[in-house]
Parts: sequence; C-alpha cells; structure tokens
Amino acid sequence: MGKQTIYLAGDSTMADYPPDSYPMQGWGNKLHLCIPDSVRVVNKAMCGRSSKSFIEEGRLEEILRMIKPGDCLFIQFGHNDSKEDAERHTSPWSTYHQYLRQYIDGARAKGAHPVLISPLCRRHFDVDGLLISTHGDYPRSMEALAVQEKVPFIDLCGRSAVAFKEMGDAKSREWLTWLRPGEHPNYPEGIEDNTHLNEQGAEAVAGMVADAITKLNLKIG
Repeated sequence: MGKQTIYLAGDSTMADYPPDSYPMQGWGNKLHLCIPDSVRVVNKAMCGRSSKSFIEEGRLEEILRMIKPGDCLFIQFGHNDSKEDAERHTSPWSTYHQYLRQYIDGARAKGAHPVLISPLCRRHFDVDGLLISTHGDYPRSMEALAVQEKVPFIDLCGRSAVAFKEMGDAKSREWLTWLRPGEHPNYPEGIEDNTHLNEQGAEAVAGMVADAITKLNLKIG
C-alpha cells in the first residue's frame, strides 16, 4: 500500500513557492512538519485557482489518478471563487457547491477521505483596528456543504481570524509577506501583502490544520 498520502488541492495560500518568492510560502509547504513522519504530503495547490479553474485545468483529475484508498484529499478554495472572471467565478450557494462536490465524490470513489477547509482569513484591519471579513458567504457555504455531505470540515478562516485578532494589526504582519524596501533581495522595493503568508506564518497555519486534524480524530498516520 505504501505511505498514507495527504493530497492538497487549493490556491496560493496553500501552495508551494519557488526560491525567488521567498519568504512567501503557503501553509501546505509546512504541513509535513506538523504530522507524523509516516504520512506523505503531496501539495498540488496552485496560485490563483478557484474550485472551478482547478478542475477545468485538469488538476483534480491528476490527483484522482494518483490517490489511493486510505489517502486524504484536503480541499481549500474560496479566495478566488469570488473573482468576477468567468474562468474562476463560482456562486457561494450554487456553483461553489457543485464544484466542491466533484472533489468529494472523486476522492470517495477512490476510497480516499475528503476534508473541506475554509479559506485562510485575509489580514485586513479597519481604522479602529477591527478585522474585516473579506470572504463573504464562501466559508459558511463550505461548512454547510460539509454537514450536508458528512465531510470533515476545518474552519481555517475562523481559526486564522481568531489568531489575527489576538495578535492585532501590527503583530499579525509577522505572519504575512511584509517587507521594507531593501529588506530582502527578492522584494527590493518592499511588499505589503495581507493575503500571502511568510515562512513563519505558513508554519503557524499548518499547525492550526494539524491541531484541527487531531480534534476531528481524522485517521492520519
């Protein structure tokens, strides 16, 4: 049978990044640090994809050719499903569900275990220092689908929002790709990115996912 494998399907907040993007990194890159060594992680997340475009580019099909009984498919979309372009847009209570069901049904047909993960919270604070929700109905919609389909659900949106609120505006920047001009050669003009994690943030968020795995009693390892 070989090692149990967790396949990751998602967007840029989950994806691996090349060296020239360092320190930007998706949490999927760090998940292996937070789970048993007996489990392999295959990160197929891709920047800019929605639940729709990931499928239409053949990326889910690629995973389903490899996945085997007992493996897991972690599914995190929502960041790009709200985009207006036809290639990516889904409606939270209709087509979003239709596409997510293809991941669920595809994994189950192979004897694997789907897990739905709500999109990582964006780090957006208002002038009063309050965190602003930017994902609309997508997290709630995913949770509703998880209940309906009896799929384990990790509320990463909620968990990360709690963490950002606790850290506050200034300290929460330590998890995101915020760099001053000249601070890093990959970003000579600096960068203030409130969506994409850095290495520290990626490891912290991977830890959140691992903690949720434990609390859900998922069969990992």
